[in-house]
Amino acid sequence: MDVYSQCMPVVKSFKSGEILEYDVVYNWGFIWVNAGKVKFEAKKELLNNKEVYHFSGTGTSVKKYDWIFTVRDYYNSWADLNSLKSIKYSRNTSEGKQKTKNYYKFDYNNYKIYTDTWNTKKKRQLDTLELQNCTFDIMTAVYYARTFDFSNFKENQKIPLTMIVDNEIYNLYGRFLGKDIIETREGEKYNCLKFSILLIEGTIFKGGEDLFVWVSDDENRIPLLVEAKILVGSVKAVFKNAYNLKYKTNYKLNDL
Repeated sequence: MDVYSQCMPVVKSFKSGEILEYDVVYNWGFIWVNAGKVKFEAKKELLNNKEVYHFSGTGTSVKKYDWIFTVRDYYNSWADLNSLKSIKYSRNTSEGKQKTKNYYKFDYNNYKIYTDTWNTKKKRQLDTLELQNCTFDIMTAVYYARTFDFSNFKENQKIPLTMIVDNEIYNLYGRFLGKDIIETREGEKYNCLKFSILLIEGTIFKGGEDLFVWVSDDENRIPLLVEAKILVGSVKAVFKNAYNLKYKTNYKLNDL
């Protein structure tokens, strides 16, 4: 059994207090629009008198484009400080006319996930799912993926990841596409590791391996560029700012 099937972090590439900020750009044909902002934050806090990680993600559309498609997305997850096992998760998102609220609680004593879900197309549902080994919520999965030891990865290798999404458990994967270099308009180059991610079809995404991520090839393992095809056009999230990184670096990629 390899280390990933045991779902134990190999390398801690982040620390409490880290903040990552991104600009979101929308493309449709020849049209490019600075459409939104994304922010990720990791911090330690107490949950039931135990110190845990609190991961938060916020995505918002730029207000002047809200009349076209309004996005107000808020994700929060709490995970074990050492193993990064998901403990609790909440999602409150509004994307156009689609609104969604999810709440999950992970019970490792009874191998259950207790869920409370609702969206504009379905009535509120209370459910209990079987907790499979190494099942993550979306937010925790992002940080867990940054703990892999990429040095032994082979090109085209699949990295399995089990996630709960919209009250269903999926066996997804990322695919390592090898080392790559991204270049800014000013000619600055950055060494990266490139991955494709299997998506689930939803209100925005088509599904399939249509999401690509370029991760910094250093100890921080920061997603520097994310590109995805959506139902109409495509979007990309471009790294803008970082605060309180675990390792020193100097990224300036918001002009890609």
